[in-house]
Amino acid sequence: MNDSQPSRKVGFVSLGCPKALVDSERILTQLKLDGYEISPNYDNADVVVVNTCGFIDSAKQESMDAIEEAMQENGKVIVTGCMGKGSDAEAIKAANPDVLSISGPADYEQVLNAVHQYIPPTRIEGKSPDEHDPYIDLVPAQGIKLTPEHYAYLKISEGCNHRCTFCIIPAMRGDLVSRPIGDVILEAGTLVASGVRELLVISQDTSAYGVDVKYKLEFVDNEPRETRMLDLCKALGEMGVWVRLHYVYPYPHVDKVIPLMAEGKILPYLDIPFQHASPKILKLMKRPGNQEKVLERIKAWREICPELVIRSTFVVGFPGETEEDFQILLDWLEEAQLDRVGCFKYSPVDGATANDLPDHVPEDIQQDRWERFMETQQRISARRLQNRIGQQLEVLIDTVDGDGAIGRCYADAPEIDGKVYLDGFTDTYAGDALLVTITGADEYDLWAEPVYEDDDLESAQESH
Repeated sequence: MNDSQPSRKVGFVSLGCPKALVDSERILTQLKLDGYEISPNYDNADVVVVNTCGFIDSAKQESMDAIEEAMQENGKVIVTGCMGKGSDAEAIKAANPDVLSISGPADYEQVLNAVHQYIPPTRIEGKSPDEHDPYIDLVPAQGIKLTPEHYAYLKISEGCNHRCTFCIIPAMRGDLVSRPIGDVILEAGTLVASGVRELLVISQDTSAYGVDVKYKLEFVDNEPRETRMLDLCKALGEMGVWVRLHYVYPYPHVDKVIPLMAEGKILPYLDIPFQHASPKILKLMKRPGNQEKVLERIKAWREICPELVIRSTFVVGFPGETEEDFQILLDWLEEAQLDRVGCFKYSPVDGATANDLPDHVPEDIQQDRWERFMETQQRISARRLQNRIGQQLEVLIDTVDGDGAIGRCYADAPEIDGKVYLDGFTDTYAGDALLVTITGADEYDLWAEPVYEDDDLESAQESH
């Protein structure tokens, strides 16, 4: 924009999971390319975009509250995201009849069209959108990021082919649609070139990447790459940064990725949403049900890659869950010895088929089982973290203040896992990678002292 043109400011509220965050980043990138400013305040914005989350009732309420607040503070609101379809969209319109537009998840075009309608765009004349000039461009080559500069989410697909009875994601985001592997690798390379040191691979089902396109073969930088998880991991593993896999279903072909972890190509970290261990409950959930084989495969993975860290999520109090089913889950936890675990009490989600199942578990029993589950996992986690005392680990620094630095090792994804505290150590910056010695641990976090400065990382990694 030049000085004679009025400012065009868009306020933005992003709610929900990392997949929704990537949607927000893409919308913001295009808005900047179209000449808009992004405003942190409602009252300075010409229009406000709210990217909603509709996964569970509490998330829906948070989204409704955000929309109401934006309407009160600004009055010109565009709604998008997971609540932008079906009955949720109707509820938004009923509660806020003056919203300007409502669209579903990843519907970037409708969001941009709505913004254009109320604030006409201004592009830089005479410049191809493919050309990047760091001296004049409104947007960096890697686009707008809502994460810190040193890590980024890399979304490889949209939608899901599973029909889990507690989940409505396929209804919101549709069936699996894999991104072309060349596009994913190009985006990853651009992010790394911009200074990103950790790529977090996300989707609804990372293991299923490429199924919908029959693992289509492409030539990327003159290398043949099939559109599948293994080939993607090989390509990302050549970029010299941390690569972390999220939302991995334990299909047999995951076995082929473990050697890459053992070789240090990608992080020895798997985020696998197991959800339960009772065959009966897994069948009611419409999840893969043979947890005995899963235990065997976890054991085999750890034999190939002893450093492997597994995080997961579980649901307790699912309709039909008996005390026997719950005990199966606790026994499975003890056997699996997972490193990082989250647990949720089952709650109905509007539109989920599990709502119609019989024998819903009372709230007090759900709470009791949740507490017993967490006690069991805290014991396991504390024991595994205690074993890290004395180890030397590479840590990526996230924040530094007057009290010291806080980072993460390979076992810790941002926001959801533990942290590594370097109390009193301030001679570092966010995004630095340090080798540290672990000096203490509790149920979730580690304490450490630095061993090497950034310059010595190459030799430090070799020793690790």
